[in-house]
Amino acid sequence: MTVIESQDHQDLRAAVAALARRHGQSYDRATLWAEAGKLGYLGVNLPEEYGGGGGGISELSIVLEESGAAGCPLLMMIVSPAICATVIARFGTEQQRRTWLPGLADGSVTMAFGITEPDAGSNAHRITTTARRTADGWSLTGRKVFVSGVDIADATLIVGRTEDARTGRLKPCLFIVPRDAEGFHRTAIDMELHAQEKQFELVLDDVRLPADALVGEEDAGLLQLFAGLNPERIMTAAFAIGMGRYALAKAVDYAKERQVWKDPIGAHQAIAHPLAQAHIELELARLMMQKAAALYDAGDDVGAGEAANMAKYAAGEACVKAVDQAVHTLGGNGLTREYGLARLVTAARVARIAPVSREMVLNYVSHQSLGLPKSY
Repeated sequence: MTVIESQDHQDLRAAVAALARRHGQSYDRATLWAEAGKLGYLGVNLPEEYGGGGGGISELSIVLEESGAAGCPLLMMIVSPAICATVIARFGTEQQRRTWLPGLADGSVTMAFGITEPDAGSNAHRITTTARRTADGWSLTGRKVFVSGVDIADATLIVGRTEDARTGRLKPCLFIVPRDAEGFHRTAIDMELHAQEKQFELVLDDVRLPADALVGEEDAGLLQLFAGLNPERIMTAAFAIGMGRYALAKAVDYAKERQVWKDPIGAHQAIAHPLAQAHIELELARLMMQKAAALYDAGDDVGAGEAANMAKYAAGEACVKAVDQAVHTLGGNGLTREYGLARLVTAARVARIAPVSREMVLNYVSHQSLGLPKSY
């Protein structure tokens, strides 16, 4: 760790871990969020002139990983400071930065992110939510699904499409929609997944927005969108690694103490080796996550895109395996509420599915990294 991480990063990791352990598995989301914001952890990636810590996604991923490793992951950290605040910091107007970034940095303001649609998924080329110009701004119409935390967010960064004046083709653009905007409706989705942040379907029915609701330039298109999607993948990896570490730690503690006949079960290779493999795979995933974050923070968006997808894939696979092995190690106890592992069986699958499926990551790597032809 000392070779990979600077002393500042090690200190940040230790401080966040101590905070997260105080809250633990039975944490209250609002209380932990407020305290993390007050200590500067939520805005660690944002510019200092807007109240942030002046760091990058490398630092923010440490915060999320360590909170997850203590059993209290903050899903909105992926959405609010990592996606929305990053996009506004990089592409927003000066007024948008001064309006939104200080609150996003200290946690007093949260912002959701809406890209996924019922038919298009997260494919930006097939999004049908459309923005058209009006006399005094924009009108936004469409639908979104699986949008996290809309009920607790002050606004939602919506991915829509506008018509290119030169070609007539639709191109993606980003709009800040206040939660109380007229025509902006939300419905909670009934999920089997146990999480403090709820999922919503959104309907945008001729939502009227001022001209300055558009983030960045209308012609920037995919550049601005992927400025948020690469951090999303990196942070999803951090989320998964933290969860996997939490499950693995529970299993290791149990394997050291649980005795059958005269020896702890962890003395047997059938128990010890799968746990060792889970640890190795989590460590490897973290290395790729650190590479992706370093590339992104250095401004290498192309390199970060490849590494972020790989990190998200590796972390998702490692998390699922770690959780499954932890439950298996505890046997029947792994399914009890006391140990808090059974709920992770479902939660661990999130990193395989969102924000992009592992199959689409494999498509990306096969096409972009290996140069293989597309099948679609």
